[in-house]
Amino acid sequence: MGFDLSKAEGFEWNRGNLSHIKKHNVDYKECEQVFFNLPIIILSDEKHSKIEERFKIIGITAGERRLSLAITVRKNKIRVITARNQSKKERKVFEHERMKLGGEESEKT
Repeated sequence: MGFDLSKAEGFEWNRGNLSHIKKHNVDYKECEQVFFNLPIIILSDEKHSKIEERFKIIGITAGERRLSLAITVRKNKIRVITARNQSKKERKVFEHERMKLGGEESEKT
């Protein structure tokens, strides 16, 4: 996997991706929050990586909203392609990771 979160220098937003996430009732601030809350699950998205490498992100906002994001990285900037609420399967994966962290993080649920 070619994505190192520690090298990200911010986010790339424009009319295209902002209007796409709005269709799913997600705000760009919520997408950004996912990258600052644990756990964050980063998966390679081979199916959609034909033109550029893409990743699936499963995480949580500051307001405890569980989101699933599709992203790519361009010039060390994270570009969110789409964002939506986690599916039932994604929630199970996410909660499993929270339980592995233990402590306060897993007790919020």
